[in-house]
Amino acid sequence: MYKKCIFVLVVIASALVLNVDVMAQNDGSDRPNIVIIFTDDMGYGDAGVYGHPTIRTPNLDRMAEEGMKFTQFYTAASVCTPSRAGLLTGRLPVRSGMMSEEFRVLFPFSAKGIPPEEVTIAEALKEQGYTTAAVGKWHLGHETPYLPTDNGFDSYFGIPYSNDMDNKAWQPVPLMRNKEIIEQPAEQRTLTPRYTEESLKFIRENKDKPFFLYLAHTFPHVPLYASEDFRGTSTRGLYGDVIEEIDWSTGQIMDELEQLGLAENTFVFFTSDNGPWLTMDQNGGSAGLLRDGKGTTWEGGMRVPALAWWPGTISSGQVTQALGTTMDLFSTSLALAGAEQPDDRVIDGVNLMPVLTGKQENVRDVVFYYRSEKLFAVRKGPWKAHFITQSAYVGDKPVSHDPPQLYNLEEDPSEKYNLAQKHPEVISEIMDLVKKHEKNLVRGEDQLAPVREGATVPWRD
Repeated sequence: MYKKCIFVLVVIASALVLNVDVMAQNDGSDRPNIVIIFTDDMGYGDAGVYGHPTIRTPNLDRMAEEGMKFTQFYTAASVCTPSRAGLLTGRLPVRSGMMSEEFRVLFPFSAKGIPPEEVTIAEALKEQGYTTAAVGKWHLGHETPYLPTDNGFDSYFGIPYSNDMDNKAWQPVPLMRNKEIIEQPAEQRTLTPRYTEESLKFIRENKDKPFFLYLAHTFPHVPLYASEDFRGTSTRGLYGDVIEEIDWSTGQIMDELEQLGLAENTFVFFTSDNGPWLTMDQNGGSAGLLRDGKGTTWEGGMRVPALAWWPGTISSGQVTQALGTTMDLFSTSLALAGAEQPDDRVIDGVNLMPVLTGKQENVRDVVFYYRSEKLFAVRKGPWKAHFITQSAYVGDKPVSHDPPQLYNLEEDPSEKYNLAQKHPEVISEIMDLVKKHEKNLVRGEDQLAPVREGATVPWRD
């Protein structure tokens, strides 16, 4: 009888433990929070940790000191709309029709937006029990069904397109909450502090359950605005004021996560949508030693600052030369949430966690550089081949190169020395890669392949 009692107690205890484990899995407490901070037109050389001599960024510096700094991280495109589509869907924006000859970015008169068939990070994470919020600039369509709350976000607070899309031909830039305009014109001097407070409020309200915060700053896109607390405080001028306020905002989020005891369960990633708008002169940023800027497929247009912070998971003081892209944040976020990637379409992102945790040096070897619907360049390992080049956002017409220009980016990140004649074998290897890529590339509205039998797509009806 005694042995039977012990057996019964063990069974009951085991059941209780199992039930607790199941409950923990159901409430999402074992899944990390995810915060992506996305700036607009911030260049590779605009932060102190990336070498700027007069812009003070103590919080971004701290992210690098306590986490990981990427030196070879790329955006999906060198202008606003397609770069955001690439980040949120994990796919080259040419696949979703968000990068075309018809338009480079969306405008207030645009009738298009992100296709409803696309799967965003927010939609995938909601399937795993995450609460989701988008704060800041959207620029993927300003009407239903293209707004954030139509694409997986539980809430939205921000402006629907770029802050310079405000002239006599259009209505003033609005500030929106969810689908309603709450202020028009938006008071741009207050945007960064209001975005910050909205983000902090979201974190506080969801501290007991997994959340995804996508904070897409309006700045340093021109026209530049800083709040009273920051205007006139940087020796770099107004541009420096703006970057230093974004740095302050990042520090506020990091501090809040620590104060709430969430830092060790939150993955925070900071990066930019594309390179600096160089034609804006002093109102534009810096690509550092990289060539050119926004709108181009030179390194200054698509290689961007990138910092990862996750105390206890990402070791402090790491500097990685691993290749990474904003599209990889899709795959990384889904992996962290325990979500499967959709297998009815091509996903161009890869999971960065092996790099972030030091288990692998690299997880990708190739980067594609698109402008509109044309493939301008490809990087494979240290080598980058330019098939087409252009020199400025509103500058020279594209020029085709036969043979392609070839640069060793590890030895020549400024793309000064064309090595095409010395390494025809490298060009041949890259051209073979391009042929395979274009053979399997489906563009625009036809980007979804037929759903294969057994495909896992829980977010599609």
